Amino acid sequence: MVALRLIPCLDVANGRVVKGVNFVNLRDAGDPVELACLYSEEGADELVFLDIRATFENRKTLVDLVSRTAQTVKIPFTVGGGINSISSIYELLRAGADKVSLNSSAVNNPQLILESSQKFGSQCIVIAIDARKKLAKSTPENKWEVYVKGGRENTGLDVISWAKKVEELGAGEILLTSMDGDGTQKGYDLQLTKSVAEAVDIPVIASGGAGSLNDIYEVFTKGKASAALLASLLHDKKLTIKEIKSFLLGRGLLIRPT
Repeated sequence: MVALRLIPCLDVANGRVVKGVNFVNLRDAGDPVELACLYSEEGADELVFLDIRATFENRKTLVDLVSRTAQTVKIPFTVGGGINSISSIYELLRAGADKVSLNSSAVNNPQLILESSQKFGSQCIVIAIDARKKLAKSTPENKWEVYVKGGRENTGLDVISWAKKVEELGAGEILLTSMDGDGTQKGYDLQLTKSVAEAVDIPVIASGGAGSLNDIYEVFTKGKASAALLASLLHDKKLTIKEIKSFLLGRGLLIRPT
C-alpha cells in the first residue's frame, strides 16, 4: 500500500503567502520560503505552491520564487498558476519543481495534458479542479461544476466527467478543491472527494475545509483521498504536521512518521 500524504499548500500573491475563505478576503500568512522550509522540517510529505493570481493577471508563475523555495526543501514540490505551455512547464521543472499543477489552461486546452504527460511523464502532471456545488433540480443528489481563473469563472463542466477526462489524457494526480469549504475549517466535502476518488484510478488530493484532526482522518477514511491539502489550519498554528501525523498513526492509518 502507498502511504497517505499530508501536503501544506502555499497560496502566493504579490510574493506573500495568503489565505482567504471561499477564494476571497485574502489575508497575509507569511513568507513563502520561510513557510516552505518550516513545513518541510516539520515532516510534511510534499508541498504545493500556487501563484493564485497568475492566470487572472495573465502572467507566468514567479520562477525566481519557485527556485528559492525549492532550494529550501527536500520533499516533492508542486507548482501551479499561469502555466499554459510545454515551455513554461519545462521552465518550472528546471527551476526545481517536481510537479506542475494545471487548471485553467487544462480546461482551455485539454491537449496540453496529453502532450505534457507524454513529454515529462504523468507523475509530473497534476490537474487542479476547483469545484463548487450545484443542486441538480432533476435529482436529489448534489452536483459540482468546474471553476477556473482562481474561482472567478464557471465553466459549466461537470466535475466527475472532467476528472475522468483528465485521467484519460494522462494526468498523474488530481488536486480537488471544494470552493464551498475553502478556508472555512468546517471540514472537507467528503461527498465530493469520495465521488471523484471512486470515479478515477489516479490519486486524489483533497483540499478545502480542514479544521480538525477528525476532518483529516475522515477525508482519508470516508472521502477515500490519497492526500490531504492543508493551509489555514497550519498557517494559523492551530495544529502542526507532527500532531496530525501522530493522531493519524494512532488511528491506524498508513502515514509516514515525522
